[in-house]
Amino acid sequence: MSSHPAHRYGTRLALFAFLAFCLAGCHKQTDISGLTPVAFQTDWYPQPEHGGFYTALVKGYYKAEGLDVTILPGGPYTSTDALIASGKIQFGMQSSDHILEAIANSHEPIIAIGATMQHDPQGILLHQNSPVHTWTDLNGHTIAVKPGSTWWEFLVHKYHLNNVHEVPATFSVASFIQDPNYIQQGFLTSEPYFANKGGAPARMLLNRDAGYDPYRVFFTSADYAKQHPDIVARFVRASIHGWQEYMRDPGPANALIEKLNPAMSPDWAEYSYKTLKSGNFVTGDDTTGAHIGQFDPARWKTTADQLYSLGVIKQPIDPTLGYTTQFLK
Repeated sequence: MSSHPAHRYGTRLALFAFLAFCLAGCHKQTDISGLTPVAFQTDWYPQPEHGGFYTALVKGYYKAEGLDVTILPGGPYTSTDALIASGKIQFGMQSSDHILEAIANSHEPIIAIGATMQHDPQGILLHQNSPVHTWTDLNGHTIAVKPGSTWWEFLVHKYHLNNVHEVPATFSVASFIQDPNYIQQGFLTSEPYFANKGGAPARMLLNRDAGYDPYRVFFTSADYAKQHPDIVARFVRASIHGWQEYMRDPGPANALIEKLNPAMSPDWAEYSYKTLKSGNFVTGDDTTGAHIGQFDPARWKTTADQLYSLGVIKQPIDPTLGYTTQFLK
């Protein structure tokens, strides 16, 4: 999900992921402990943006639900759709717009079962003194962005950004720190931390403030949800419990995350957690935590309409194909 020095540890974590995947691939209904083994693929190296899942792991919430959960670390090129659709991995992380695109364009039989974040902390990273203060101001500038990013297509269309030079994102803030005019994509939970640490005070324009506000979700295959509803319900229940507890006390999960990801310092973990909390990304506007994990059908419909309007999907899609509230209690 975020970028930076964690990329240097990709080989080590990729090996860990491969070994864990091999174990997860030998899927049985129960293991020697009597627990049901399932694999969960994250979208990046271990980080606080996964804190609820690691809380559920370290606090034993998954085990209490009869699950033996293996969390597989992701990376910049992780793609879980096919693995989950084929049943090789049971659960993964994505965004709600990606889920709808995968169903509409690739006919992937996947379905979102809960929200990791009510709002996406993604947007445009700017130097503190940048003359860019609105999205329209981006015209005439160069921006580093991942090619094919739907959120960027939305911004280009909405704000008529016909005079922006795009270059590929590098998953690093090194160029940003060196060049006072550099503009790039980023996540509020990470890139500003590294920019400020590198002596380049930064601020962000968030996509959600522009009207593009998909959920960050966890998902499974439609077949797995139908064939194993009890397992899915238990995974969702434990995961939401984990997120509720993580927002109260990040300590146990962050300690595990820092152990698993050598690039994750306590200072970085604290920054990410505080940003998640202060921005209401996990809880949504109701800071009591009542909406953690939940979906609003109207939000899904808005995203589906936006994707069709942009031409990202060629035919209108019923947004209820992309998610279920069956397991959200």
